[in-house]
Amino acid sequence: MATGNVISLDLSCSWLYGNIPSNTSLFHLLHLQTLNLSHNDFDYSEISSGFSCFRNLTHFSLSDSYINGKIPYEISFLELPDSIGNLKLLGRLMLGYSQFVGPIPASLGNLTQLTLLHLMHNNFSGHIPSSLSNLVQLTYLDLSSNSFVGEIPDIVNLTQVSFFDLSNNQLAVPVPSHGSRLQNLVLIRLNNNSLSGTIPSWLFTLPLLEYVRLSDNQHSGHIDEFPSKSLQNIYLSNNRLQGSIPSSIFELVNLTDLQLDSNNFSGIAEPYMFAKLIKLKNLYLSHNSLSLGTTFKIDIPFPKFSYLSLSACNISAFPSFLRTQDKLFYLDLSENKIDGQIPSWISEIGKDSLSYVNLSHNFITKMKQIPWKNLGYLDLRSNLLQGPLPVPPSSLRVLLISNNQFTGEIIHSICDIIALDVLDLSNNRLSGTIPECIGNFSPWLSVLDLRNNRLNGSIPGTFAESNWLRSLNLNNNELEGAIPQSLVNCTKLEVLDIGNNKINDVFPYWLGNLPELRVLVLCSNKPRGPVRVFEPNESFHKLRILDLSINNFSSYLPTRFFEKLNAMRNVGADEGKLRYLGDEYYQDSVVVTLKGTEIELQKILTVFTTIDFSSNGFDGEISQVIGKLHSLRLLNLTHNHFTGKIPSSLGNLAKLESLDLSSNNLTGKIPKQLASLTSLSVLNLSHNRLDGPIPQGPQFNTIQEDSYIGNLGLCGFPLTKKCGNDGAPTTFHEEEEEAESSSSWFDWKFAKIGYGSGLVIGLSIGYMKRTMKLEKANEIKTSRSNRKNK
Repeated sequence: MATGNVISLDLSCSWLYGNIPSNTSLFHLLHLQTLNLSHNDFDYSEISSGFSCFRNLTHFSLSDSYINGKIPYEISFLELPDSIGNLKLLGRLMLGYSQFVGPIPASLGNLTQLTLLHLMHNNFSGHIPSSLSNLVQLTYLDLSSNSFVGEIPDIVNLTQVSFFDLSNNQLAVPVPSHGSRLQNLVLIRLNNNSLSGTIPSWLFTLPLLEYVRLSDNQHSGHIDEFPSKSLQNIYLSNNRLQGSIPSSIFELVNLTDLQLDSNNFSGIAEPYMFAKLIKLKNLYLSHNSLSLGTTFKIDIPFPKFSYLSLSACNISAFPSFLRTQDKLFYLDLSENKIDGQIPSWISEIGKDSLSYVNLSHNFITKMKQIPWKNLGYLDLRSNLLQGPLPVPPSSLRVLLISNNQFTGEIIHSICDIIALDVLDLSNNRLSGTIPECIGNFSPWLSVLDLRNNRLNGSIPGTFAESNWLRSLNLNNNELEGAIPQSLVNCTKLEVLDIGNNKINDVFPYWLGNLPELRVLVLCSNKPRGPVRVFEPNESFHKLRILDLSINNFSSYLPTRFFEKLNAMRNVGADEGKLRYLGDEYYQDSVVVTLKGTEIELQKILTVFTTIDFSSNGFDGEISQVIGKLHSLRLLNLTHNHFTGKIPSSLGNLAKLESLDLSSNNLTGKIPKQLASLTSLSVLNLSHNRLDGPIPQGPQFNTIQEDSYIGNLGLCGFPLTKKCGNDGAPTTFHEEEEEAESSSSWFDWKFAKIGYGSGLVIGLSIGYMKRTMKLEKANEIKTSRSNRKNK
């Protein structure tokens, strides 16, 4: 490209690829004032300092161009030559949606003629430099979706700014207490940070302010009144605000969005209070300490809502103002006290528009039909609904009807919902067989939960190829026959739970072909024979939870099988962050056994790993290879016929929280290496033939005597039987404890969270206690060994 007086160059969306070399002819265009390189692919290359040659530049954009690295120091000195006195300095700088890292250079504050600064959606970190307060001409500032920390810089000088966005960062401390000079501010977003303290009163006095989003922070205290009449959008969700809703909110006649949910507001909100807010479309009051009145005069003006979220608002009946809501798209009345039958007039609510309905966790007893023909999401969980299942509309994507009292068979019209994604009919009284069409009616079906019903017959063998099934739960029914081979088509399957049925089959080694399988529960059935793997690809390499308890499996446990369990050797990336299996619509759960009792974990942490082979006929020695499963949290081999010594390699399981080897034929001494297991909080070695001293260590010293009963040769604490001088209890050295403890992911001191379990189990149980509403939390069922004979 020849050098010339080119002053504007737009190369956006030009399919440019690769780095920008320092000798490019682009840097010969010294008179450029406008340069747009946005929406290209520079392959995460660093921005070149050669851009500093453009001393006439007033507009510069690299947005969404896959640029990496730090902003060069030189780029902040884009000054005009003295010979061009009437030209401005850089006025617009757009570097959003790139890959910049590191702090913003303080020298950016030298660009005092900037009117627009776009740095959103990068990886900038550190503090926002205070020098940005020098940008007094700035009208548009967007630093959102980065990793900035610390406080919001003093913004009192930015009197021209109209758009101010610092959302989705890690900013802390309160919002600045002075900002009344920001008379031109129209929009402010500070959501998704860690801002604390009260919301300053100046914010709601700005004459032009239309949009304020402070949600997902830690703001507390009361909210002052709202003298500004220009407000249209108020988002204060997920904070710690309290007190009454300011009465002036109900005078904001231009208000279209009001989101106050998930705070601690109190008092009574009567429908007539909203009568003046004719433009209000979206109202979120859920999860406060509010009570919503339900009576309403039909003849007075009232907003026509699109989104209405009134969960946990102490509502005892369907609000009468809903009769006027013919444009409603989203309705959430969950976690209230609504009882009785769903009224017939409910069918007029958003008849053609309603897409989302959540009536879960109430006391509703009857629903004649589902009237909304365009409904995509329906949640009726945890009510008192009974009778046959209602006929669902074919438009549904998510259908959740668990924890009710529905009876009869699963209606075949369910298979007419060809775009269904989640189907949860669990915890009802449904009977009959599972429709054959259930495995292939919707290619999008990701969750099928039919557990805890009275279904019989066999599992349909119609699972089609290329399906999206992620979770299949048929636990606690009366299903029989073999496990269908068509499950091998479910290549996205993560959870398979068919426990507590009458399945009569051999170990389904071929399930090891499923590349995403994480949870396999076959407990309390009638399978038989050995546990084997045959082909190299039958690896179960992502398996984290394996429950084969209370079956008729026999023979020894093959070393090769445990060598295949790669996820139990190292959970890998899942170790870095606590996550749960499932998605926004459905959370997987599992039942684990601790000290002979069953506990339902309502959410499954991805770091939770367990092997339960209890109550079978396994024999031979316990494989040393189990000691290589370094991520294992729970190991249960009780009530088998294992012989030989306890493998010393179990001392390598630094994350192990529960170990049950009771009721076998194990002999010899307890390996002293077990005393290094500082995460261990549940241990049962009772009813074996062990002898010698019990090892002593920081966690072993907390184990009770009943963990060792039935081993007449054992001695030492906590038993009353003392050891002779030649058999003094072995002690785990403090140096070893420190080394093991430092590498352990969890600290055994948190064991009390889980009622005697470690932290991973404890977190799951603790979550269950907080979220289960109808006293299902901490449900302890009878021993599996008793239920096996039901």
